[in-house]
Amino acid sequence: MKHKELILSTFLILLLLVQGCTKTENNEAYLFAYFTGNGPGEEAIRFAVSEDAYHYRALNNDQPILNNKDISSTGGVRDPHILRGANGNFYMVVTDLYVTDMGWKNYAMVLLKSNDLINWKSSIVNIPEAFPDEFGDVWRVWAPQTIYDEEVGKYMVYFSMKQGDEPDIIYYAYANADFTALEAAPKQLLYSPTNNACIDGDIIKKDQKFYLFHKSESGDPGIKLAISDHLTEGYEYPSLERVDKEIENVEGSGVFKLNNSDEWILMYDVYGLGRYQFTKSTDLQNFTVIDEEITMNFHPRHGTVLPITKTELKRLISQWGTMDDPLVEAAASGLKTQNVNIDSQKGRIRFPVKKGVDISSFDPEFKTFTGVKVSPMGPQNFSLGPVNYTITIDGVGEQNFEATVAEDHNPVLEGFYADPDVLFAEKTGKYYIYPTSDGFHNWGGYYFKTFSSENLVDWQDEGVILNLREDVSWANHNAWAPCIIEKKIDGEYKYFFYFCGRQKIGVAVADNPEGPFVDSGEPLINWKPEGVKGGQEIDPDVFTDPKTGKSYLYWGNGYMAGVELNDDMVSLKMETLKVMTPDKTFREGVYVIYRNGTYYFMWSEDDTRSPNYKVRYATSNSPLGELTIPENNIVIQRNAEKEIFATGHNSAIQVPGEDEWYLVYHRFTYPNGKNMGYRAGFHREVCIDRLGFDEQGNIIEVIPTLEGIDR
Repeated sequence: MKHKELILSTFLILLLLVQGCTKTENNEAYLFAYFTGNGPGEEAIRFAVSEDAYHYRALNNDQPILNNKDISSTGGVRDPHILRGANGNFYMVVTDLYVTDMGWKNYAMVLLKSNDLINWKSSIVNIPEAFPDEFGDVWRVWAPQTIYDEEVGKYMVYFSMKQGDEPDIIYYAYANADFTALEAAPKQLLYSPTNNACIDGDIIKKDQKFYLFHKSESGDPGIKLAISDHLTEGYEYPSLERVDKEIENVEGSGVFKLNNSDEWILMYDVYGLGRYQFTKSTDLQNFTVIDEEITMNFHPRHGTVLPITKTELKRLISQWGTMDDPLVEAAASGLKTQNVNIDSQKGRIRFPVKKGVDISSFDPEFKTFTGVKVSPMGPQNFSLGPVNYTITIDGVGEQNFEATVAEDHNPVLEGFYADPDVLFAEKTGKYYIYPTSDGFHNWGGYYFKTFSSENLVDWQDEGVILNLREDVSWANHNAWAPCIIEKKIDGEYKYFFYFCGRQKIGVAVADNPEGPFVDSGEPLINWKPEGVKGGQEIDPDVFTDPKTGKSYLYWGNGYMAGVELNDDMVSLKMETLKVMTPDKTFREGVYVIYRNGTYYFMWSEDDTRSPNYKVRYATSNSPLGELTIPENNIVIQRNAEKEIFATGHNSAIQVPGEDEWYLVYHRFTYPNGKNMGYRAGFHREVCIDRLGFDEQGNIIEVIPTLEGIDR
């Protein structure tokens, strides 16, 4: 008997020792759960992953990871919040809403539970049906989230609801043990001192205090913070000022702690402009914007980030990784990283390199996610021809790729830019490009930059020359399609910069092509010419007639207008105003040049979001004369074979003293633009190709290239 007791005691001791030595795997990665928009198919749960909390890649080709028909009563779900439970399970809650059919009225949420982040069991909680006496008249049930209440050992679900004409209020209730329903009728969690509508609550525990971030839906918009010593009561505001760092309306705050760090990330949806902002803090009260450090290959709406382990990351990639986006990046400093093309359908990789890169010993410097491998690694000799690579994704498979290196000069500017206007400045002897700063959702940019070059190939960023938010009183966004002219007035060079802001045209003046530019203080054009009923007052072009020295301004979207400028260059000779719309192909982006006695009027056809965006032209014998349209009047259009799309909104430049011309234009970002849908229309790149004329003076169609020019 004593022998058996000794064996049992020894076994228990060994078991305790083993348990004591067992370590919980640390969180070393991140899962981002999100939806993408209000349209059909966009209100669905999607996943993305990151290994550093700054660079995110979508899984499953940015497609839903769950079928709405299996989990939703409406056909749509949004605002996913995901939580790691105290018991090892994962809990996710979402708004049950399909805006396309329902507008903004809904009545339910969905509770989901998983033990592996892959397989989810779901339950619908319809508030009016579950609690008809208390909430039978509820018509908004929004943005649920979950937190574990350590004091009662239950999962608390909190969310906002609206009854009648009363403002939205944040409530809470405990979920049952199976996480399939709420135990009792919800109770009010937060009491707004200003009685503002409150939605999108997000609670984080830090130093035994609970920090409740939420959106103030009415009144002063933004993310507000209330703090309490208790999870379910006593929330007070340190300040009623917004803690987010935006001036626009925001919602959907998501706070998470960085792995192995004392820093926290607060992110939120700048929904009016369709973008996200990320901020960082050490105290959860003071935040610094870190947007420039964040990259995503998807466009999220109201989501949350969950720290995960390497094992969980591998499991997610094994389930939803694809060769269409093999979670591989090439990061070599000599690369144009934005334009690296890993094409799984063709089994090809194209590495566009910058000037001077030694391709006989070139290392792409592959970076891969956990569970993804590339072979071979290190420097390779591309001067002998293509190099073969194999990409392997655990649980998915492997694929062979043929990789080539090319010194591509297009795009000529690094980053997203569009609507380029090009100038040669006699004062400095340099070329300048003045583009739209692109990459802002729905063309919401607010500043202009310029770039300089001595040879049209190598371009230097000269910085911001005009910021609508700081320098212009009559517009603060939609900074589009500028143009510029150099004029010598009383022996001094002046630069007149015509630009768009909120669909109006203004003018700013500087003494140097790099600025600083000073706005005139009011729009130059915020009206339509007589007889014009549609379109927008955008896309100016300024042109000085070399025969007379007179300057002209052209503009219009849906119509084309032209007018002579007064000598001051900031006012119009209204008696010369003329509507000059050439034909039905005219959309926008007029640009005028003069060559050998002929005035060429170029314009963009179709929509900048369309792969078929292209440039046409007409000719005239004077700056405001009648237009003649050649039989074949295409200047540039897409090159589908090279996957170059939406080539439009151009300018052109003549090399001083030479009959040598170049077309400066934008295209969809390459190679990703072709798969971005309408978002490609504000993710554009500036390119340059040679512009030629035949013996009769007709423009020879420009074939857009990846290689660009080399002078």
